[in-house]
Amino acid sequence: MLALDIRNLNKSYPAFQLKDVTFQLEQGYIMGFIGANGAGKTTTIKSILNLLHIDSGEVHVLGKSMAEHELELKQEIGYAFGGVDFYTRSKLKTLTDAIRRFYKHWDEDAYRGYLRRFKLDENKKIAELSAGMKVKYSLALALSHGAKLLILDEPTSGLDPVSRDDLLDIFQSLVVDGEISILFSTHITSDLEKCADFITFIDNGRVIRSSEKNEFVETYRLLNGKESELNDVKDKLISYKINSFGFTGLIHAADFDPSSGIPSTVPNLEEIMIYFARKEHSHV
Repeated sequence: MLALDIRNLNKSYPAFQLKDVTFQLEQGYIMGFIGANGAGKTTTIKSILNLLHIDSGEVHVLGKSMAEHELELKQEIGYAFGGVDFYTRSKLKTLTDAIRRFYKHWDEDAYRGYLRRFKLDENKKIAELSAGMKVKYSLALALSHGAKLLILDEPTSGLDPVSRDDLLDIFQSLVVDGEISILFSTHITSDLEKCADFITFIDNGRVIRSSEKNEFVETYRLLNGKESELNDVKDKLISYKINSFGFTGLIHAADFDPSSGIPSTVPNLEEIMIYFARKEHSHV
């Protein structure tokens, strides 16, 4: 079953448009959702959660329409983001008491288990938690009401490398039994290289590609050529940079002729994002 099935989402603002956003997430996997700031990640997430009114399109979660089954589906969705910035003077215990009432399937034993696993002290105030602990608290809440789809919006931003690595291990352990699926929106692409199964890349309101992670990077090549070779490939490059050695440019693998002799490598996710962000300026 598909954990998430997004079809042709459209939303227009005066200065930005989400255009025919379509992608699917299979149950039991982690999908990295990447794009520069302002590319449409948050607008897409708000559309999935029905927090804004889309112009057209459909969102299905666990086989059911979000438009028709919103209250029921929100029992099945957990949402965690980079910081819990509300009720910062409240103790965790107080906040949890308020939150658990919203969920029919709250499992107190599971909650206690996650408190122990994440080393959370429920007598601490939100303001006393580190950034990583705030994310773990969000996760503990989400998992204690039996969420089957976790939507993580920049959950690792601002964390030190050790805390980030710890969270990535937790995310991977959650999907092991195939019940839980994770949509992980981030600009820290190295995190996704460690833990994501699939990548959906959004640029300027459009999904450029959504596929299995290795397949995603394999569809591009990064060329490192001499300046004299640039004219031969310039028209096919997504974008390029001139440097003291010549040029470096991103190209679709299908457009690259290896017999040209120009050295090529498979780019990483960050390089793909950087060159797409440059494409508006590269032919000026």
